[in-house]
Amino acid sequence: MASEACITKRAKGLSVFEKYLTLWVLLCIGAGIALGKAAPGVARALDGLAISVRGAPVVSIPIAVCLFLMMYPIMVKIDFAEVVKAGRSAKPVGLTLLVNWAVKPLTMYAIALLFLGTLFHGLIGPDAVDHVKLPLGLHDLAVGAEYGSGTVVMHEGAKMLQVPLWRSYLAGCILLGIAPCTAMVLVWGYLAKGNDGHTLVMVAINSLTMLLLYGPLGGFLLGVGRLPVPWEALLLSIAIYVALPLAAGYASRKLILRAKGERWFNERFLHVLTPITIVALLATLVLLFSFKGETILADPLTIVWIAVPLLLQTLLIFGLGYGLARLLRLRYADAAPSAMIGASNHFEVAIATATMLFGLGSGAALATVVGVLIEVPVMLLLVRICLRTQAWFPPAVAPAAATE
Repeated sequence: MASEACITKRAKGLSVFEKYLTLWVLLCIGAGIALGKAAPGVARALDGLAISVRGAPVVSIPIAVCLFLMMYPIMVKIDFAEVVKAGRSAKPVGLTLLVNWAVKPLTMYAIALLFLGTLFHGLIGPDAVDHVKLPLGLHDLAVGAEYGSGTVVMHEGAKMLQVPLWRSYLAGCILLGIAPCTAMVLVWGYLAKGNDGHTLVMVAINSLTMLLLYGPLGGFLLGVGRLPVPWEALLLSIAIYVALPLAAGYASRKLILRAKGERWFNERFLHVLTPITIVALLATLVLLFSFKGETILADPLTIVWIAVPLLLQTLLIFGLGYGLARLLRLRYADAAPSAMIGASNHFEVAIATATMLFGLGSGAALATVVGVLIEVPVMLLLVRICLRTQAWFPPAVAPAAATE
C-alpha cells in the first residue's frame, strides 16, 4: 500500500528504557539542573560551543552531536525507496499542513495573549518592562518616540525599545507557534511506533513551507510588518539536524546491506543501534537543563508563567490533530506522527529569530528557551498517550499480507 511505512522491522529490546522512560527523564532533568548549579562554568562552556549566524546561536554543537546519535538509528532503518510512497498519502499530509499552518499560529497567539496579557498579567508585573532591539530600519527614531506598544529609550548607552515585559514573552511564544516540527519529531514518531516514512516526508515539507510562510506570518502576528526570514539559520539547522543524519543513514544502509546482507543488518547491526536513540535523548535532557539550570533556579515562577500557555498550546494542537486523524480514519501509524508533528516546535529557528530581532537577553528569547525545556518531557507524555490509544484507529494491514 502507498500509505504503508516501509521500514526495517524494529529490533526488540529497550524494554527497560521504554518501560521506565518517565523515571529516566525526571532523573535526567534533575541531574541537568544539579550539574548547572554545581558546575556552572562547565555548563556555560558547553553552551558556548555553538555555530552562530549574525550573532545568534543557531546550532549547539553538543546538542547537535546528541541529535545526530538520536536520528541516525532511525534514518538507517528507513527504506528510502518507499519514502516517496509515504508522501503520496494525501490525508495525513493535508491534515498536518492544515493544523501546522492554518490553526497552530492563531491558537498560539490567542492562548499566549489570554494567559500572559490577562490571567498572569498581575503576576508578571503590570509595570514590568523589557528592553529590546529597535526594529530593523527604525534606528533613526528619537528618544521618547512611540512605536507600537513601546517607547524608544536610552538603555546601557544604546537606543532600545522599552516594551511591557509580558508583550516580550508573547513575542517569543508567537515565534515558537509559527515554527512547527523540529527534526526531533522523528524520535517521537519512532518511539510511538509511527510511520517513519511519513514523519520524514512531513519534516521535509514543513522545512520548505517555513521558508515561504515564516516571515509573512510572523510579521503579521508580531505586528511588525514583514518579519525578516532567518534564511541562514533555517538552512543551517535543516542541514545539520535533518540532512546530515539522513545522508549518513542512507549511505551506510546501502553499504551495509551490500556488504553483509539484510539478515546481518536486521539481527546484528540494528540490535547494537537500538539503545542509542534513547541514551542520546537522555543525554540531551541533561545538557539542556544544565545549560539553563541557573535561569530555572533564579526565577522559577517566570518559567512557569511562560510554560503554562506553551503547554496548553501543545496539548490542544496534539488533541486537535489526533482527533481529526481519528475522524479521517487514518491508520495509527500515520495518525500518531501527524499529531505530534504539529505539537512539536522548531525551537532552534525560534531562538535564533528572537535573538536577532529582540536581543539575547530579551523576554522573547527567554520564552523560546522555555519552549526547549518543556519540549522533551511533554512530547514523551504524548508518546505514551499515543501508545495507549492505538486501538482507537483502524488496524494496519501487514505488508506481507497485502502482497499475497
